[in-house]
Amino acid sequence: MSVQAAPPLEKPRKPPSALFYEVMVPLLATAAGFLLWEGVCRGFGVPGYLVPAPSQIWAETIEIGPTVFGHSMATLRTVMLGFVVSILISLPLAVLLTASPAIASALYPFLVWTQSIPKVALAPILVVVMGSNELPRVVITVLVAFFPLVISSATGLMSVPPELIELSRACRASKWSELWRIRLPYAIPYIFAGLKVAISLAVVGAVVAEFVNADAGLGFLIATSTAFFKVPLAFGALIILSVMGVVLFQIVVVIERVFFPWSSGNTPVTQ
Repeated sequence: MSVQAAPPLEKPRKPPSALFYEVMVPLLATAAGFLLWEGVCRGFGVPGYLVPAPSQIWAETIEIGPTVFGHSMATLRTVMLGFVVSILISLPLAVLLTASPAIASALYPFLVWTQSIPKVALAPILVVVMGSNELPRVVITVLVAFFPLVISSATGLMSVPPELIELSRACRASKWSELWRIRLPYAIPYIFAGLKVAISLAVVGAVVAEFVNADAGLGFLIATSTAFFKVPLAFGALIILSVMGVVLFQIVVVIERVFFPWSSGNTPVTQ
């Protein structure tokens, strides 16, 4: 009697790659959007001085590529300076807010006050006070970006289960140990949520500041282009700003996944 070998077990089908959903799908959707934009502009004969087609935007932006690159680097420098300063201010403020209810009650009105002032109205005053240089633009960027980071970080520091705090105090842990070993690990997801919002708002703040006072930057380029009716160039600067915001946001996401995979919910599972 011959014994037949059992058929090989079929390998379970793997789900579609996460890379495809996270990278390719957004790229394909963006490309489809630009193709639709191009088709509508060409099909309906939309004037270029109103809504230019992507091909026209590309042609006029590439024509002065080095100039556009210089403006992009100026905006990126302001964004990164404002973002870094907002981190250096926000995290200590969040710790102070969670240190005691009295400190929180004293600081919260000032934090809300900084957000209630329209930044476009504040920018000319800062130019008079600080001079016509990059400092007012960085200050405006910080004022726009730091508030959500403070609130989210403070919320994260306060999210620790009370049992852990009681246990640490029962073990006579110092305030520094409680902050470093218990509160900060629990606050990491909240901090990165605030960082993602802050980096997006930093781009907005930098452009708002450049509209008021700048001799370089994408905001300055948009203002001068629209003044001289170079609408395709203004659209090109706007698209570059959008790409810059998306790239900076994704950099924060990658940093979270690489250094704190447990925070982003992407802890690798051993197969």
